[in-house]
Amino acid sequence: MSTQHYAVIGHPIGHTMSPFIHKRLFEIAGVDADYTKIDVAPESLGEEFKNTLSKLDGFNVTIPHKQNIIQYLDEIDKKAEMYGSVNTVSVKDGKSKGYTTDPDGFLKALEAAGIELDGRIMILGCGGVARTMAYEIAKKGLEFEFAVRPQDVGKAGLLCLDITRKIPDAKVSFGLMTQIIGTVDVLINATPVGMYPNADEQPIHNCAIGRCGAVFDAVYNPLETVLVKRAKANGSKAVGGMSMLVWQAAVAQEIWHGKSFDKKDIDKLCVSAANKLKMEN
Repeated sequence: MSTQHYAVIGHPIGHTMSPFIHKRLFEIAGVDADYTKIDVAPESLGEEFKNTLSKLDGFNVTIPHKQNIIQYLDEIDKKAEMYGSVNTVSVKDGKSKGYTTDPDGFLKALEAAGIELDGRIMILGCGGVARTMAYEIAKKGLEFEFAVRPQDVGKAGLLCLDITRKIPDAKVSFGLMTQIIGTVDVLINATPVGMYPNADEQPIHNCAIGRCGAVFDAVYNPLETVLVKRAKANGSKAVGGMSMLVWQAAVAQEIWHGKSFDKKDIDKLCVSAANKLKMEN
């Protein structure tokens, strides 16, 4: 069987963990494939798709192409349609189909960490990452809230309206990050606060962290943020975003070649990816 060819596209594409992660996943799965990165300017997306991308076996999509790529695809699955976003494309028999694996990556990361979505659920932030997580929580019929900065109150309100429009029975509200009171069963950080090189920062105060039963931090560099470390020190279950990053890549590979991955292999890959980031930082 001949070597399969895959890539990730974005602009700028400079630093991305995708080649490292996917090459390791191909090795684990025993799949003969290569993976590269391609910088595609927005104005060149259509031409690049026709001349290069449509001839690959599949590719990943990152900023700023997650929405614009849809117009060039033959089909997108229902979840990608709901999100209006594609991060994974499979090309088979000349037909291209788009998917979004970020939501599955989020849920699998929680499952692997033993964090159950239950009780009072709070999402810090209201950007693209928060949106992805919010839809998955709302689809489960769970009540949750956004905690945001004062300047993002309007944006949070619009996101809540959008969620309830697409999922009419969604139970969602929002408030200020500086006014978190009471116990939070599951805290999800969907902001970039704590990401390298500002790794000494945290999105909420220690007293609020101390009232959290479990913490998921979407930040993947460093492997353990201050938020994750402090939550663990309090005896809470806590995990960083590297797990989500690797799991969403694993889901993409399941789409491409049908092979699945176990938690042990993913955990090892998370550590390897984190070590690679340390060397590059």
